[in-house]
Amino acid sequence: MAQAKKITDHDEIRQWAEERGGRPACVKRTEDKRGSCVLRFDFAEKDPALEDISWDEFFRIFDENELALLEQDKTASGKISRFSKFVNR
Repeated sequence: MAQAKKITDHDEIRQWAEERGGRPACVKRTEDKRGSCVLRFDFAEKDPALEDISWDEFFRIFDENELALLEQDKTASGKISRFSKFVNR
């Protein structure tokens, strides 16, 4: 059975994303007055709905919004999973 794990450690989150080819990104046109946006990881080919941001910017928004990453390491069949979701801590 596949399980998801909630993490907040920046190094662990970055490692999880980069192992899967993920880059930090914001959904375009979701920025608010504080400079926050809806966070995503952009995998493989560039998604035109996403705007690349730096890891520093990503983690600033992540911490200001008190988020955690719910991530799945492997699928039920044992393959590497890219499932992730940002949730409240």
